[in-house]
Amino acid sequence: MKALCYEGKEKVQVNTVPDPKIQEPTDIIIKVTSTAICGSDLHIYGGLMPTMHEGDVLGHEFMGEVVELGSEVKKFKKGDRVVIPFTIACGNCDYCNDDLFSLCDNSNPNDELCKENLGHSISGLFGFSHMLGGFAGGQAEYVRVPYADVGPIKVPESLSDDKVLFLSDIFPTGYMGAENANIKRGDTVAIWGCGPVGQFAIQSAWMLGAERVIAIDVVKERLDMAERSSNVELIRTVDADQVYQLLMEMTNGKGPDCCIDCVGAEAHGTEGFNKNLSKAQPDALAQIFKSCKKAGNVSIPGVYVGKVDGLPLGIAMNKSLNLKMGQTHMQHYLEPLLKKVEEGKIDPSFIITHRMKLDDAPEAYKKFRNKEDNCVKVVLTP
Repeated sequence: MKALCYEGKEKVQVNTVPDPKIQEPTDIIIKVTSTAICGSDLHIYGGLMPTMHEGDVLGHEFMGEVVELGSEVKKFKKGDRVVIPFTIACGNCDYCNDDLFSLCDNSNPNDELCKENLGHSISGLFGFSHMLGGFAGGQAEYVRVPYADVGPIKVPESLSDDKVLFLSDIFPTGYMGAENANIKRGDTVAIWGCGPVGQFAIQSAWMLGAERVIAIDVVKERLDMAERSSNVELIRTVDADQVYQLLMEMTNGKGPDCCIDCVGAEAHGTEGFNKNLSKAQPDALAQIFKSCKKAGNVSIPGVYVGKVDGLPLGIAMNKSLNLKMGQTHMQHYLEPLLKKVEEGKIDPSFIITHRMKLDDAPEAYKKFRNKEDNCVKVVLTP
């Protein structure tokens, strides 16, 4: 089959690789119908993610059709259309039983390597380094999906791929980011970063009862999308002093009730953010700690991997800020968010700006990384 493979820093290429096979009786094989490039993929593309090997198959946002099933799979049959969550979870460990699926004890076969880096092992992830399991990703024609009865969700034929694909990551990630901010009806919510996760965090903040949503970014096409799709108030700068002053003016000196960091460690060189993931400058978090109201809520769905230099933790401590963060517990959100799509409360396809073939993925990565041609989100078809 054809698959997009990591070949080193800023080098990916479509290779012919062996077709995946059933390895465990709980596996399924899917034929990929749609897959996407995520901002987290750019961390890998930039050579910033540890324990990547040449030839690793990339991609963790994908869906498709079931073509083969292990003998113990009960939830699906051949021909079912399924969306695959990017986290892989066993469904039986203490963390899975507590709905903390991204912390699964059993799904990462390289748990010792993960412990060396993080202190504990977390769940396996598709297409996301050997530290996190070394699982082949979904920017490919076919994918093996472990623990099939726990992770994937069947989607109705009435919904197009475009409307459900982002259940695989960025819609639940944005929603959990908003939920972790503990938004109460009437709150003012400020969101740093209007990339794909930020766009869904904005829409999720409205769903959770926000009275005002303020979006902060410097990339015109992202800000325009947020304004067009989500009716937000905008701050079109990332200058720390200006952001703080504007937020104080907009909230009568109080500061936002809830702040969400959808920037994380920016991997592609937006002005104001350090390119070195191992020593990321926490510009967004620093602004959040200063701007958030006293005893306010801070949510961090933005990805951080290594050390963060200069984090002003003293501000957060002295202002009694509440911090919550983490990889998305995907399996917890799939059913309720699919229901929101079915009910027409959100059409996630608004995020798509570019459609390309899998064969064109190397060009798509460059376009996305360089923000060329107003590129916000690329969907690839094998």
